[in-house]
Amino acid sequence: MSRSFPSLLFFPLFTLFSLTVCAQELTAINPESIGFSNDRLARIDETFNSYVKENQMAGSVILVARKGKVAYYKAFGFRDKESNSKMEVGSIFRIASQTKAIVSVAIMMLQEEGKLLIQDPVSRFIPEYKETKVAVPKPNGGYEVVKAKREMTIRDLLTHTAGVGYGQGIAADEWKKAGIQDFYFAHYNEPVAKTIERIASLPMDAHPGERYVYGYATDILGVVIERASGMSLDQFLRKRLFDPLNMTDTYFFLPQEKATRLATVYVPKEGGSLLPAPVEGTVDSQGQYVTGPRKSFSGGAGLVSTAKDYYQFLQMIANGGEFNGKKILSSRTVHLMTIDHLGSNLEMRPGVGFGLGFEVVLDQGIRGTYGSIGQFCWGGAYGSTYWVDPAEELIVLYFTQVRPGSIVKDQLQLRTLVYQAMVD
Repeated sequence: MSRSFPSLLFFPLFTLFSLTVCAQELTAINPESIGFSNDRLARIDETFNSYVKENQMAGSVILVARKGKVAYYKAFGFRDKESNSKMEVGSIFRIASQTKAIVSVAIMMLQEEGKLLIQDPVSRFIPEYKETKVAVPKPNGGYEVVKAKREMTIRDLLTHTAGVGYGQGIAADEWKKAGIQDFYFAHYNEPVAKTIERIASLPMDAHPGERYVYGYATDILGVVIERASGMSLDQFLRKRLFDPLNMTDTYFFLPQEKATRLATVYVPKEGGSLLPAPVEGTVDSQGQYVTGPRKSFSGGAGLVSTAKDYYQFLQMIANGGEFNGKKILSSRTVHLMTIDHLGSNLEMRPGVGFGLGFEVVLDQGIRGTYGSIGQFCWGGAYGSTYWVDPAEELIVLYFTQVRPGSIVKDQLQLRTLVYQAMVD
């Protein structure tokens, strides 16, 4: 049975999708039974096969679901071109910042259990954040470091308004000296809590609550989860999310027996060349997700996963916090997470806001792409993305592996191809 929330005046236009596909193995049904044209949906095949044929990308996996049922689930190209290994729907991808939504859900689970409030200061769990510093530009160049006007809160971290960047702000020299820049932690030979404690002493990019700044906020939340739950982040997510949602291929560090399923990262170049990223190195390498020290569980960008696993996570959100009879969150918590928390003063960019872990569409016309008001989404640094459109009862996942970025407009193209295929 399904029901709809009240109108947008009170809740997002959310229908609780009835999930009928088996959690163990996803099988696409006839798309026409849930409002797609078979012929028009097949245009995805032509476009993404052409990207592979023209050597613009190695491969990808695309999953489209509507009304709780999978309409489209295909792999394109190669998991690894050099060994001629075909991409499969069960291939494993580095999902980078798609980790953030999972960790944000974990925070809200702890709030529901009374372990924390998102209004709590971060220092309740990480004392080093009692007093932080901010780098402020000087009128004639350079910067000075001043005391933050107030403590950052858990809610600041969830909305990326705590002022914490990725170490590339005006005080980048100090972050570089500390050896903490960019999203990648897999090579760190220390528990993530030690890194997060060191971040507390560095100059932030803005005062808490004054500006949207994207960075290590969700990594800090990962340590809050560890302190509030008494479990390591990987243990908490495995026990409380991955196992209940049957996310059997989602890890911070991949088991050796699954290493051959990990898709290779490629570096696309203008002119058609497509080369594998270096094996060794940090942010633009293949990454130490198999061979690393396995100590740093990055809540902001550390997970690897499959399209199936991440779909089941998103379907839980779309269902109002429930999946296959397992209640993860209250529907009221889902609502709170998927509405804008920035307001006009802190607007992320025109037509787009940010909730508690998700970008939220506020004005479709200003944004200029397909997708209803209330749609929430995000992506990862290796080229993956997802979106959930509650008004259309739609979930779309797109997984690929490119660094530092694609030269094709693949994500925008996929969005067009999905919406043009709808016939109701």
